[in-house]
Amino acid sequence: MTEDFFKYQAQTTPHPLALEISHAKGSYIYTSNGERHLDFVAGVSACSLGHSHPKVVEAIKKQVDSYMHVMVYGEYIQKPAVDLTKYIAKHSPENLNQTYLVNSGTEAIEGALKLARRATRRSQIIAAHNAYHGNTMGSLSLMDFEERKNPFRPLLPDVSHITFNYLPHLKHITEKTACVILETIQGGAGFIQPENNYLARIKKKCEEVGALLILDEIQPGIGRTGKLYGFEHYNVIPDIVVTGKGLGGGLPIGAFTASEELMSLLKDKPKLGHITTFGGNPVIASAALATLKEVCESDLMAEALEKELFIRTHLKHPLISEIRGKGLMLAALVPSADIATEVILKAKEKGLILFWLLFETKAIRITPPLTISNDELLEGIGIIIEILNTIDSK
Repeated sequence: MTEDFFKYQAQTTPHPLALEISHAKGSYIYTSNGERHLDFVAGVSACSLGHSHPKVVEAIKKQVDSYMHVMVYGEYIQKPAVDLTKYIAKHSPENLNQTYLVNSGTEAIEGALKLARRATRRSQIIAAHNAYHGNTMGSLSLMDFEERKNPFRPLLPDVSHITFNYLPHLKHITEKTACVILETIQGGAGFIQPENNYLARIKKKCEEVGALLILDEIQPGIGRTGKLYGFEHYNVIPDIVVTGKGLGGGLPIGAFTASEELMSLLKDKPKLGHITTFGGNPVIASAALATLKEVCESDLMAEALEKELFIRTHLKHPLISEIRGKGLMLAALVPSADIATEVILKAKEKGLILFWLLFETKAIRITPPLTISNDELLEGIGIIIEILNTIDSK
């Protein structure tokens, strides 16, 4: 199967990790040769409830027995999608009461950008330096990393960049700005949190000039930071919030949520302002609703903050300069990219799955399932410290 993987499946890098997967359950992934790997990545923050969570599996099986895809998004009334969007509204701020379901986080970003331009009749989009919002053409346009953008130009025009947490750049938000789009916590840049009431100040400036604030919660959302939305920690409510990853319980999903007034702009002038065949798919919506209920109706969000403290208490080593992030969206910073890579690759050999961040090359991603136990955390932390000790003694 490994040979066929490289021969027939299009690759994303020259050197994928290439674990041959047999099955996955809870906090562990198992390979076809019988190895067990503790998962400290959770599908890059996507598997909120770990692998094969029984409530998610049950919801999927139940829905498959009834029906799967029946019609393009928005034409038929399908209970899983209705129940999911109603539940999202119930657990969101009052102005975030209508949700458009799509297939991925990057598609949700595209929809949010279209909605902002449609609502304001303006073109300028402001994003942050070192932002990552996806890889479709609009999402890619928001990035300022030329090495990744250049081969695909021309991209979306009229995109400007500001520095995250740098208040003097608020002056760039003007009456020409359609929207400011930011990750609530910058992911690829190194799990950087907003400081000095930064997001609230951005929102105030947007209100002054008639621009919209879009917050990308694809990674920090759905309980990962100890709240349903990361923005709940930072005294701000966006005009549009984008979710994905952890919402699907391991299945592909994206969503953008706003007020009914804003969302109504996508259904007329023109009709089909956004359209998707498989968005709101009943099987995926069922999995998402089961995931969201478990996150909201259990102690997992409170426990995410407790587990953050547990990790910070136990993961200490002279080669770790700091641990960034919040809840179970954490990154350990080491002295160099080479050390980060050595830890990640050696951890794989020792049965622990770690991963990189996109731009901050000295970071080691630690984003385990919200359901991970303290004993499992200790197991993984022990492996990391063992590897760092080996590196430190060289």
